[in-house]
Amino acid sequence: MTVWKLFRLNFKGNPVHFGELGIGMEKTSDRIHSDTLFSAWVSAYARLFGKDAVEERLKQFTTEIEPPFRLSSTFIYRQVNDETIYYLPRPLKRPNNYPDNDFDFAKEYKKLNYLPLKIWQCWYQGEGWIKSDGEELKAKAKKQESLIRKLKQAGTFEYSEAFKTQKVPKIAVDRITRATNIYHTNFVYFQENAGLYFLVEFSKPEFENNFLTVLNFLGSEGIGGERSSGAGQFKVENVESSELTPEWEKVVKFDKGNFHSLISLFWENPLASDLLDKEGKLKQESSYELLRRGGWISSSPSGSQRRRKSIQMFAEGSVFPDKPMGKLADVTPNGFSSHSVYRSGISLSLPIKAKFE
Repeated sequence: MTVWKLFRLNFKGNPVHFGELGIGMEKTSDRIHSDTLFSAWVSAYARLFGKDAVEERLKQFTTEIEPPFRLSSTFIYRQVNDETIYYLPRPLKRPNNYPDNDFDFAKEYKKLNYLPLKIWQCWYQGEGWIKSDGEELKAKAKKQESLIRKLKQAGTFEYSEAFKTQKVPKIAVDRITRATNIYHTNFVYFQENAGLYFLVEFSKPEFENNFLTVLNFLGSEGIGGERSSGAGQFKVENVESSELTPEWEKVVKFDKGNFHSLISLFWENPLASDLLDKEGKLKQESSYELLRRGGWISSSPSGSQRRRKSIQMFAEGSVFPDKPMGKLADVTPNGFSSHSVYRSGISLSLPIKAKFE
């Protein structure tokens, strides 16, 4: 029996810099993908317990049928009065009852990359799309005040109010000539009432305390880039109440779905047979986006930097007719022998009801 937990990361006004492949220092994401979160956790585990311990732990993820835990990517939460609004990625399939003729509000619908849990659950596990949803989006498209306020009151259009970005000038000094060069780095600042959260499914509930110990240590060190500037430090909130609320319990235990929607990245090679058709291709019912994941490694204690092999992964919100499982991908650079380097494609998904298209 697995146990689900929810952890909130409060950055307490500290800036964060979450770089992406192909994005320069002047750009930053507002959240952390599951593979980056997993890598950061493993690195913190190694610093706490040593090389032998982390290799033994990683062996559990590569040899056991069910890994010790599955991580979602991080997503934004906002505290509004006494309510916490959790945002989830919109599945890449339309909800049940979504109209075939959506010309009046299609653009507004596609802008909703993240949905408040209340709306996500209604559309993808509840009654589905209702006519008033289209009327409200239609009014928004025309920049008119709508008498229907279901989506607005749920926080559907306020996602970007959780954070702001700021470009900060920095100086690079050449180690040989001492010449200086000015460059800019973008940082994300979460509002006082906002931060990031993620879900964990533990296959071994007794591992939770160990997981939390490492997560707290990671918070003191920081996550993401520009940590030498104090970026990325966080505090794990509501540890004593990481048990899921009744609303979340209904979401993760929903048993009437016909699809699974990713809330993490997903990689598997070869893909499991239940995701493929008779010709060995991904089933047509699947709807997905791909992300290329790469980057650099910093090998401690030598400090040598090498570029990891890059791979393509299925993005959050991708939808499959069967539950994807995922694996660790070996992205060790050619000629690098200090240790194996992995990127997590172990997936976490939620069951949903959606239209067959």
